[in-house]
Amino acid sequence: MRFFLAFLLPVSTFSFALGLTQPLMRFERLYFLEDRPTLIEMVTSLYREGDAVLAAIVALFSIGFPALKILLIHVAVLSGAKTRSLALLSMVSKWSMLDVMLVALVLFAAKTSGLAAAAILPGLWFYAAATLSTAIAATLCSRN
Repeated sequence: MRFFLAFLLPVSTFSFALGLTQPLMRFERLYFLEDRPTLIEMVTSLYREGDAVLAAIVALFSIGFPALKILLIHVAVLSGAKTRSLALLSMVSKWSMLDVMLVALVLFAAKTSGLAAAAILPGLWFYAAATLSTAIAATLCSRN
């Protein structure tokens, strides 16, 4: 089980970093305009356009909580004992699916609006891989 955790932690960390920095989806508008935003670009764009509260919520649930969860898993694995990081991990894990739901809602809104065609790009797959590998690692950590 420790070997599997040793494999999952770098995979989740690397996938999360790529999920934040690689384009999540491609939006095509009017057949010749195209956007390929990353998650970080989406948050900064919301902030620049005056939606600071929405930008903060998206940043918290899509970047902050997942990053904290990965960090807590690393601390729990390195400490090896029942520590406060496991208690914090169980609390943060309850919020972990909100990040996936948020990205899914953005994609759904783009596809159903009729104003843009949306296609999934590698960033979304990396983000999903990070979410799944982190969830599995958190489950394995809580069993130890």
